[in-house]
Amino acid sequence: MDTAPSAQPLTAATPAAPNRRRVATAAALASAVEWYDYFVFGIAAALILGDLYFPAGSPTAGVLAAFATFAVGFLARPLGGIVAGHLGDRRGRKPMLVLALTLMGVATTGIGLLPTYETIGVAAPVLLVALRVAQGVAVGAQWGGAMLLATEYAPEGKRGVYGSVVQLGVPIGVVTANTVFLLAGALTSEPAFKAWGWRLPFLVGVLVLGLAWYIHTRVEETPEFREAEKALAEREKSEQGSPLRTILRDHLGTVLLAGGSFAVNTATFYILITGVLDYTTRELGMSRGAVLTVSLCVSLTQLVLIPASAALSDRVGRIRIYALGAAGIALWAVPLFLLIDTGSLLWLAVGTFVASCFLSIMYGPQAALFAELFTPEMRYTGASLGYQIAAVGGGGLAPFVMVLLLEAADTSMAVSGYIVVLALIALGSIKVLADRARSR
Repeated sequence: MDTAPSAQPLTAATPAAPNRRRVATAAALASAVEWYDYFVFGIAAALILGDLYFPAGSPTAGVLAAFATFAVGFLARPLGGIVAGHLGDRRGRKPMLVLALTLMGVATTGIGLLPTYETIGVAAPVLLVALRVAQGVAVGAQWGGAMLLATEYAPEGKRGVYGSVVQLGVPIGVVTANTVFLLAGALTSEPAFKAWGWRLPFLVGVLVLGLAWYIHTRVEETPEFREAEKALAEREKSEQGSPLRTILRDHLGTVLLAGGSFAVNTATFYILITGVLDYTTRELGMSRGAVLTVSLCVSLTQLVLIPASAALSDRVGRIRIYALGAAGIALWAVPLFLLIDTGSLLWLAVGTFVASCFLSIMYGPQAALFAELFTPEMRYTGASLGYQIAAVGGGGLAPFVMVLLLEAADTSMAVSGYIVVLALIALGSIKVLADRARSR
């Protein structure tokens, strides 16, 4: 039977403000660089990887193969969440975050150095998939560690705001990835970009290793985990099982509801930053640089909207703000693609900006909401599993599903319908979570 655990207040001594700020900054940077490394693959999949690693007679087939490889990274994310969650609830948040950053840095740099199909044949796509799996494991492990470093150091009444600094890693990662790709394209000719310029954004990923070392040497473990270690020790003595076993036995329903509530957010997000990039450049004939610039500018607005919605959730409640964002996504799904289909850069910007607003409203309070669904001794495992289930069910497959829907239905309204269905699932999941919260 599933019994959702209630949110837990801070029980350890409140850390000093300078230490809180250092930890929050480190968590935000960890999230930003990790997501940057993850997103450069999505942009490259939409623009270049299909031709270089999956040569085929049809451009659509090459894009589908590249997006399938993109999706593989999402399929690996639950593995990272499970392993890091289990160890993070037993050994601490910080060691798992350092390990995730190290793995991501190595994998991303490896992609930047990887020979193409023309050079080493079938080994090229095989190695690309393997490195993408490593990226997926890394980002699956990272989110829970960074999120808990921030929220478990938060002063009372500000868990939403502190959690949002980790969520800001997503738009910062998108902005940085788009900027680096724009610079690489601007500084190289088209043949040079295809030959080696696309590799530069991946090689920047090596910098994440320096951040991993900083967190390892300068950041302390969270106060709530230190308190939770006592409860965990008692549980191990009484042989009540591991955090993962406890989650799967007693709280699987909560994990699935969390995943169902968030899948629409991840799906719509990746449709906007990768699927729309492919659709507008390949099908509508829009400029690659112009579309990347729009994506960059829209992502900048999230830097304001995400912390604002998180702060509001600290005042009026997480569920209300979260549900508002999900409802907005459902209502805007059809107008979004009607505007994109005009082929106008202005209407593309308007459509994606409004969609981004609703995504930000939902994303801001999400870290704190997921953290509060589970007690500290099983929080890394539970929150990570919920998030990564959403990533697989929504984000990883979304660009691939978008291309299939466009090919099968020959209309972008099929993609809008896909988003609406996920939004309805989200609203249903949110209602059940809200009912459970009221009953407690």
